[in-house]
Amino acid sequence: MPEATIWIILTTSFIVGFTGALMPGPLLAFTIGQSARYGFQAGPLVVLGHAILELSLVVALVLGLSRFFNNELFLSIVGLAGGTVLVFMGLSTVRQGWLRATLPLSGTDIRKGGALVLSGIVVSVSNPFWIIWWATIGLTYLLWSAKLGLPGLAAFFTSHIASDLVWYSLVAFIVVKGRKIISDNVYRWFLIICGLALVGLGVYFIISGIKYLT
Repeated sequence: MPEATIWIILTTSFIVGFTGALMPGPLLAFTIGQSARYGFQAGPLVVLGHAILELSLVVALVLGLSRFFNNELFLSIVGLAGGTVLVFMGLSTVRQGWLRATLPLSGTDIRKGGALVLSGIVVSVSNPFWIIWWATIGLTYLLWSAKLGLPGLAAFFTSHIASDLVWYSLVAFIVVKGRKIISDNVYRWFLIICGLALVGLGVYFIISGIKYLT
């Protein structure tokens, strides 16, 4: 890697952040479903929860938690627990669509804000690929930016989260604008498909977790 400077960290971590944000996964599926249900603000609120979790992880890594990321038992527990949560959330989403949910016409209910932030945390931590990203790319960048101390770490984290915010806000915007041409029936199938995607990912993560034990 080149010599660390604040501007290099800001620009490159923003670009590299998309390697995680653009990957199809549970956070994307969840954001799409919640944006269709509650409006554009669901995207930034989910990212806020994601950011809170990642800030906690950055602090933990700086304090020495990184040694656990090469522990197969740790990865297995993450896969099994995370997969189970994703299956549960996926089945719940499928159930909403199956019970003939109607497409909301109003914007985000402010009372749902806290739940969406919390969901951003839960969905992120339940994804083993999120752990893998931080155990490889994220940890490397973290160690590199740490050479500049707190300013370097702050630059890395801020720029990294900005990439998530840009992508998921764009996704939410596209989903909300499309509501004008989406019928209730299409919305129900949308929920069902997103739910099944979460279930599929959950099962895959559970299988991955079991493999770590064999």
